[in-house]
Amino acid sequence: MSESDKTIEEGSGSREIEMSFLQHLEELRWRLIYAVIGLFTGTIVAWVFIDPLVEHVLLVPAQTADMKLQNLRPFGQLFLYLQVAMIAGFVLSLPNIFLQLWKFIAPALHKSERKYIVWIVIFSTICFLSGIVFAYFIMLPLTLKFAVAFGTPEIENNFAITEYFSIIISVMLAAGLVFELPMLSFFLSKLGILTPRFMRKYRRHALVVILIIAAMLTPGTDPVAQLLLAVPLGFLYEISIFVSKLSQKKN
Repeated sequence: MSESDKTIEEGSGSREIEMSFLQHLEELRWRLIYAVIGLFTGTIVAWVFIDPLVEHVLLVPAQTADMKLQNLRPFGQLFLYLQVAMIAGFVLSLPNIFLQLWKFIAPALHKSERKYIVWIVIFSTICFLSGIVFAYFIMLPLTLKFAVAFGTPEIENNFAITEYFSIIISVMLAAGLVFELPMLSFFLSKLGILTPRFMRKYRRHALVVILIIAAMLTPGTDPVAQLLLAVPLGFLYEISIFVSKLSQKKN
C-alpha cells in the first residue's frame, strides 16, 4: 500500500472515496496526456514521410485493381494528406497507447502480473498490425477488384479519392480491431466476465457471428473471399479460448 493510500484511509469515509476517485482521475489524465503526446509525435513522423506513404503504400491497391481516382474538392488532397498523417500517427503510436492503457490498469493487477505488461503491449501491437496487414494484402484487393468490375461497361467507374481512402482506412482499422480478439478475451477473463467454458459452449454461435462479420467486411465479394476471411477469424476465436484458459489458471 502506497503512502497516499495510507493517508486516505486516515480520513473520513466520504473523504477517502473522494480522494481515491480524484487520484484515479489524475492518473487517467496523465495517461491520456502521454498518449496524446505519442499520437502527436507519430503524426509528425508520418507527415515527414507522407508522400511515399500515400504514393507507394495506400495507392498501390487502387493501382493493382486498375481504379481511376479523382479529387473532387478544392484543397481535397491537402485535407486528405492531413487525415492520412493523423491515422498513420495513430498506428505508429499504438505501442505507447497500449502501454498507457495497461499502466492505468496495472494497479488492479497482482505484482507478479505487472511484469508482463511489456509483453502484453508487444502482443497487442502485433495483433493490431497483423489485422492491418491481412486487410491490406487480402481483403482490399478482393473488395476493390469487385468494385471496379461490377456494373455495365457502358458506365465508367471513376472513384472519388475521399471515398477510396475512406474504404481502405476503415477496412484496415476494422481488421486491426478484430485481430485484438485474443487480447479482449484476456482482459475480460481477468475481470471474470468471460470463461473458456462459456466460449466453448457458444462456439457454434460465435462461428455464425464470424461469418456475418466476414460478409460485412467483404461487401459484395464472392463466398470464397468471405470464407477466406472467416478462417483466420475462427482461428483467432480458438486462440482466444486458449488465452482465456491461460488467464484463469493464473488467476
